Amino acid sequence: MSDKKPYSFHTLKQPLTQSDAKKKVSILGMGKDNKWALLAPYADKSMIRDLLAFEIARPWMEYTPQGRLCEVYLDGTYYGVYILCEVVSKGKYRLDLPDPGEDEEAITGGYIVEVGTEDKPHHVSKYHPVDSWGRAFTDDTIYLQYEWPDFEDLTPAQVEYIDQCIDNMEDAFASSKYKDPEVGYAKYIDVQSFMDYQLNTEISRNVDGYRLSTKLYKRRDSVDSRFKMVIWDNNLAFGNARHNEAYKTNTWAVLYNTKLHNRGDYMIPFWWYKLARDKNYTNPRKERWAQYRENNVRMDRLMATIDSLANEVTSGGAEARNAQAWPRWGIFVWPNYYIAENYQDEIDYLKNWLTERIAWLDNTFGYVAPPLPPQYVPGDVNGDGQVSVADINVLVDIIMGGEHDEETMARADVNEDKEYSIADISCVINIILAEAP
Repeated sequence: MSDKKPYSFHTLKQPLTQSDAKKKVSILGMGKDNKWALLAPYADKSMIRDLLAFEIARPWMEYTPQGRLCEVYLDGTYYGVYILCEVVSKGKYRLDLPDPGEDEEAITGGYIVEVGTEDKPHHVSKYHPVDSWGRAFTDDTIYLQYEWPDFEDLTPAQVEYIDQCIDNMEDAFASSKYKDPEVGYAKYIDVQSFMDYQLNTEISRNVDGYRLSTKLYKRRDSVDSRFKMVIWDNNLAFGNARHNEAYKTNTWAVLYNTKLHNRGDYMIPFWWYKLARDKNYTNPRKERWAQYRENNVRMDRLMATIDSLANEVTSGGAEARNAQAWPRWGIFVWPNYYIAENYQDEIDYLKNWLTERIAWLDNTFGYVAPPLPPQYVPGDVNGDGQVSVADINVLVDIIMGGEHDEETMARADVNEDKEYSIADISCVINIILAEAP
């Protein structure tokens, strides 16, 4: 639906041959593979929403795709800023899944399926989506596409197997004993993986979360028989979409089946309704949220991540070149909620939206964030907010082998050469002298 199109491509051997032409390569520091995507930020005028979602998810989920901002030129034509990105697929540096076979063990994995649409070969769920009270929309259907292996490469026995795995999982969710850890849903899903997917989807209030581009994967039973999840497709997240109230900071993305139904849109599987009614899931989810907030979802770290990504877009003039190729400032691009006048305006909106969203989630989960640490001052080794002889004393102790906490050790590398030496002391002395009246 965008003028600026995304692409996928394979890296190939040269010269090309009729067989085995694909060649795995490392691009921009990402692990070797032959299947890549060029995501095309168009409705996302910040051009960083996908990468921001990835960076939020990365410390928590087993696999999160890598991506790199880049500019694309093809046959002498400038195409603009893109995100060169790993595809969620089998691979040594991606999802390290075995090819499914035919015998009793090999047929059990691995597989990737995706909650999506009916436009590709798919499994049809036996269960309808439900509203916020658990009432089924009997005229709506959930589709799970066969993502890997490609459907044409699956044997009938393999299709039957993965279909049965999906049915078993959904039967457990639908059972009256679905909360039972032995026979309920926990037997069929990695609960922590689903929880992390949900927290990441709710942080971004992703309008496409849960229901489109929602990827599940499964290894062989001898390794892990449970389904796990991967984050993908966040270009309309973080307050970027006006439909389904996705711009709001104070609503659950998971509770919008009624609005989706009224729009005739694709809906959210009933699993999430069931999870929300099990304290064995919701209580640990609160604890997990506290872990997020005390790590990379701490507000100063979130803002630093946004600044770092935005700086990549602007520092070398890429944003200006992209704006010339795709003029969008002050113009509505579907489905924008906020129409920014320039790049900094868009980033400010993203930051403000995310600040309000995190505050609402904190309140919902009953989490009270501790005060943020004081802003780092170069040379402030002991973290007291000023640079003085006391910092030199700490440096001397560290150089002599003294042990300190992780943050003090990080501040002690004043010249950022990854060593603790007299050079760091010299830097501190120079800072003190420069600040002296």
